[in-house]
Order: sequence, then structure tokens, then C-alpha cells
Amino acid sequence: MRNNIYTPILLVLFSVWFASCTDVLDKEPLGVLDANNYFKTAEDAIQGVNAAYQPLLMNNENNNFYWVFGTLASEEALAGGDGSRPGIIEIDIMKHTAATQEINDFWKLNYAGIVQANTVISKTPQVDADQALKDRVIGEALFLRSYYHFILTQVFGDVPLILEIQAPDEVNVFRTPKAEVLAQIASDCERAATLLPESFSGNDLGRATKGAALALAAKAYLYLKDYDSVLNRIADIKALGIYALQADYRNNFYDSTQNNSESVWEIQHENLELGVGNFLNQWWLSKKVQDGYGFCEVSMEFVNAFEPNDPRLKYTVARHNEPYFGVTYKASYSSTGASPRKYLQHQDEVTQKSDGSINYTAIRYADVLLWEAEALAELGRTSEALVPLETVRARARAQAADPANTLPAITTTDKTELINLIRHERLVELGFEMHRFFDLVRWGIAADVIPGFVAGKNEVYPIPQTELDLNPNLSQNLGY
Repeated sequence: MRNNIYTPILLVLFSVWFASCTDVLDKEPLGVLDANNYFKTAEDAIQGVNAAYQPLLMNNENNNFYWVFGTLASEEALAGGDGSRPGIIEIDIMKHTAATQEINDFWKLNYAGIVQANTVISKTPQVDADQALKDRVIGEALFLRSYYHFILTQVFGDVPLILEIQAPDEVNVFRTPKAEVLAQIASDCERAATLLPESFSGNDLGRATKGAALALAAKAYLYLKDYDSVLNRIADIKALGIYALQADYRNNFYDSTQNNSESVWEIQHENLELGVGNFLNQWWLSKKVQDGYGFCEVSMEFVNAFEPNDPRLKYTVARHNEPYFGVTYKASYSSTGASPRKYLQHQDEVTQKSDGSINYTAIRYADVLLWEAEALAELGRTSEALVPLETVRARARAQAADPANTLPAITTTDKTELINLIRHERLVELGFEMHRFFDLVRWGIAADVIPGFVAGKNEVYPIPQTELDLNPNLSQNLGY
């Protein structure tokens, strides 16, 4: 039972998920029990941090739409479906507003996670438990708080940095510059790495580890363009000696091969009861198959980006006359003639039609290697950058029908050319893994690639209007 750490009956703040952020912050962190009276034993601390994992799950149709911001908003995908989620369409065509529901829900969901993590960090030192356990729990909470802040900055830019339990007279907080939030994330993750073990097993799979904390620190430095620090953290990750690419690329997206050596951090999903599994299985499946909604369709621009015979295309995308979860895919199954494959599974593998059990790998080692290549290239160390880049391409090449004539080795040492090639490799290696929009924004080229994107506005999403109405110290992003 891999999803034990997410069991929803624990001490949670999620009774306030649908309240405003201000509502969340102006309450003593309560769930079913008063936190002041609850954190007494080791089990209390474990259950408290377990609850902080809850917002990660892609099993709530009203909240966790990270994929909409990271994938659908990019040129990888187009909005499909039956029109029942107008906010998805708004984001796809860059017509979203401060009232778009998915934006409002995302803000609330992640700040609920931050409040729970802060409660754990504040209350765990008083617990009657072994110091090693308390350190581990605090390390997990530091990582989770950092992750929630990170994805909030990806979506909204400058956001309130909440590092303590807020008193009622402290809730009207100001936004913190994105660079300051990222610096705090890096610092907290470096501290977390000193408190966390290298790995977990059994029911604890999915907890934050030392490698996950180091990787999130590296990613924060990447967004800060502090490339030397990126490389230092990646060196620390490599020194652990526990991560390696899977020989088979597809093993990263099968239920039976999850939590493998390429997984640096995986958000656990398991279909044990309705609402526990991964809703991507329903959101992304074609409307013609297994009661899918078909909310996310593959663009031909993405399909055409792949080099000839790159096997990752057929592992990522379903096209006409190809096998597709028990049927033969037809071009009519989507408005574009193509649908996603990643994170989806056959109905026979799941208990509920809507709920898949495949985890979302938020950080995998191929991603880390491409960070390394990018950082080295940006520093002008182009010959060194070729090594991690070729490592990623070599795995794909080995799985091609004709390896000798597929994905030729990249040899250029021209900085500009190499950086563009690394960016392209991220597109095809990590397609539909919820990174693309944010990559384009941080590279400053989103307006050149995404239809309808307005430079100076669409790099970030609007602060929810409900939050602006409740907190006079919040300001709206430009253009909204």
C-alpha cells in the first residue's frame, strides 16, 4: 500500500481547502484536532507530516490542475473535452482571468499544504520521540513547504512567503519577490537534505528523501540562473550513487516499474478507493476510450518536433492505427489526431475507471542530467555539457528500431547552438511531464512559441480575485 502517507483521515487542514488563502492563514492550524494539543507522540508527528502530502495528489477534480499550467498552456497540447471545464480552455488560449476557477483552486490548495507543513515544523520539536525521527519529519515538512512555494512561484511569480504559523493579525501578507522565495527554497532544501535519509521502502515510498531535497535545491538555483550552485547540488546527488536512467524509457510510466532508479521523487497514487488514484487517467484519455474526458490533446507541433525514428514519440503520443489501451487508436479520437500516453493505463489495471494508479514523477534523473547539461552550457563549458546530454539521447537511441541511424550524437561546442539543442531535448524527453510552459517562460521565449502568449503578461497567471478582495496587501500581476 504505497499511498499510506497520503491517507486522508489523518490530522489535516483540508477542511479549509475551499476557503480562501486568507481564510486558511487567519485560523489556528486545525484539522480534526487542535494542533496545540495533538503533537505529543511520534505517531502524531508522522500523521501530521502525512497530511502535508495531501495537496500533491492529482485526485481532486477541483484542485490539482498543475498539468494545465505546465503542459496544456504550452505548445505541446490543446484543450479538448466537452467544454465542462471552461477554465481549461481559457488557459489554453491565454484568455484566463483572475476569476478562472483552476487558478483560484491552485492557490488555495498549495497554501493549505504550506500551512500544514509549517504546523509540523513548529510543533514537532515538542514531540516525545527519538531525535532522529523528529529530524526526519521536519526535513520532510521543509521539503514539502519548499515544493509548494516553488510551484506557486512558477504559476504566479511573486507570492507570499509563509514560513511560520500566522496569527490572525498577521494574515494580510505582502507578496515576496520570486528570487527571494527561490533563495529560501534552496536554503531550506539544503537543510532538509541534512535531515533526510537517502531512501525509503515499503509503505514509506514517496516520502521526501535526501536526493529529492538536493534536486529541488538544484532546480531553485536553475531558476535563479545560479549555475555553479546547480552543478554543486547535482554533484551531491550523483555522489549518493543511487540514481541511474532506466534502460527502458517506458519504465518511468508503468505502474509495475514505479519508484525505480530514475525516480528522484515520485508523487504516489494508488487506486485503493475512489478518490485516491490519479485522475490523469480520466482527464487525458480520449473521450472515445474508457469514459475519458479528453481534456488534453497533443498538438501536431509537438509531434513534428521529434527527430526521425525517435522512439520517445510513440511512447509519449498515440496516433492513427496505433495500439491504445486495448483498442486501435483512430485520428478521430482527438481534434488533432493524437492523444497523450504518459501516466495513462488500461481500464483492466485500475479499480475505478476514472482513477489510475500510476505515480507522477515530479523529478526524474533524466531531468537532472538535462539541468546539468544546461548549466554547463550556460557557463560556457560546452564540451562537458555534451556528456549528460548524450547520456539522455543514448538511452533513447538504444530503443530505436535502427539505433545506428537514429538520434546522431551531438558534437557542437558552439554555446548558442548547444543551448538550443538542450532545450529541444527537454521538449522530447520530458514531453507531457508538466515542465514545458515553465521552461519556455524561464528561457524568455514563450511568446515566440505559444500561440496567443502576450509577453510581459502571460509569464505568470493572475492572482485570484478572491484573494485580492480579502487581502489589501496583495497586488495583481501586470496585464490582469
